[in-house]
Amino acid sequence: MINMNNATKWRHFGTLISFVLIALSIISLSTKGLNFGLDFTGGMISEVRLDPSLTANDIQHKLEAALHQPVTVVSGGESGDWVLRYAAPETLSDQPELKPLLESFSKQVEMINVSLMGPQVGQELAEQGGLAVLITLLVILGYLSYRFEWRLASGALLALLHDVFLLLGFFSITGMEFNLTVLAALLAVLGYSLNDSIIISDRIRELLKANVDLPIAELNNRAIASTLSRTLITSGTTLISVGSLWLLGGEPLFGFSVTMFIGIVAGTWSTMTIATIIPEMAKLGPQHYAQTPVSDHP
Repeated sequence: MINMNNATKWRHFGTLISFVLIALSIISLSTKGLNFGLDFTGGMISEVRLDPSLTANDIQHKLEAALHQPVTVVSGGESGDWVLRYAAPETLSDQPELKPLLESFSKQVEMINVSLMGPQVGQELAEQGGLAVLITLLVILGYLSYRFEWRLASGALLALLHDVFLLLGFFSITGMEFNLTVLAALLAVLGYSLNDSIIISDRIRELLKANVDLPIAELNNRAIASTLSRTLITSGTTLISVGSLWLLGGEPLFGFSVTMFIGIVAGTWSTMTIATIIPEMAKLGPQHYAQTPVSDHP
């Protein structure tokens, strides 16, 4: 049985840590920004067919050593087919010939297609990606406002914002590449975190209706205690899957796996802290879910 007083202290302490991390994330985003990948900044995209015995790591290490810049190597589907992405030089005349570089370590080299993705395309992707996140949050806000009383809805929404800022802050502080794969993982984390927040909020609402004499702090602790096992099992099994992608998925899935892993941990954390603390600070009580009495008079 969870000690109610200790649980309350831990929830408040956890919320304080979350606000400190959010502040650090905002400072880093304001001063350092994000390290946008080629999906957003533009660059060279080359489709090639090489010796099937070569792996993505082999090709990446060879090209990065020759080009002196990060190179993304993604499988093209067929054996030996690869899509290479790397930053374009300021002038195309400075770009070294790719085919001789590939021939230095691959017996078979066939250049299928070489294209330049300009910064205008990258700017459009950044704007559309940001718009997708904004629309997602607005739709979630509308749903929460309809589903719950505004105090519970505010806690769930701030928990979502907590997860978003924490993930963006992590990528800003570490300097890891932020690309479309990471953006897709970020949107997936929003849905995962929302599910946890709705479950805990729904449980708080049920306890408010059933225990009108108990304080909100104790009801929050009981809600956490009753959903803790379900949350840990769900998060644990999901983390096992994401961890497998992290370890075995290779470079193309690294950013996605890291984002999902941190997002799941942050989502579970914010559900237990911010999603419960905000309604408590806003003085949520049983009276906000009291049934309107039916009049005996017509």
